[in-house]
Amino acid sequence: MSRPSAPAPLDPRVAAGLARLHSHELSGVVRYLHYAHMIMGPNRIPIVAWLREQANESMEHAWRIGEKMTAHGLHPEMKVQPIAETGKHNVLDVLREALDYEAAALDDYKALLRLVVETRPDDPALEDWVRDFVSQETEHLEDAEKMLKAM
Repeated sequence: MSRPSAPAPLDPRVAAGLARLHSHELSGVVRYLHYAHMIMGPNRIPIVAWLREQANESMEHAWRIGEKMTAHGLHPEMKVQPIAETGKHNVLDVLREALDYEAAALDDYKALLRLVVETRPDDPALEDWVRDFVSQETEHLEDAEKMLKAM
């Protein structure tokens, strides 16, 4: 019985994209928890629940990315990107900031997908793995946009 071979080394641009997204998702945990603590007013309970859900999802994404990185011999760092404290904590401002954050994540996931397709054309598993993130981030963006339309 033969042993499974180690995955082929990743293109350095793919490795850098994974590292950037890992950091972005770790930062999302901090960002969304902060927002959840700062929301006040009559809509607090459903908004805080949504923000906590986003923090948990960011943590899950960071976990999955870190696992993929280590599977390819990479070392996920514990870098949290600087998060500007705007001091604006009303629901509309928080949702707008969340929308910007999600849009940036979606752009990074799409860029990673293009790199994976370009550099690993025979790796449909990695391509599908990244596509799943693109799909999830698109849904988050749509949710944030819908929430802003109602306010």
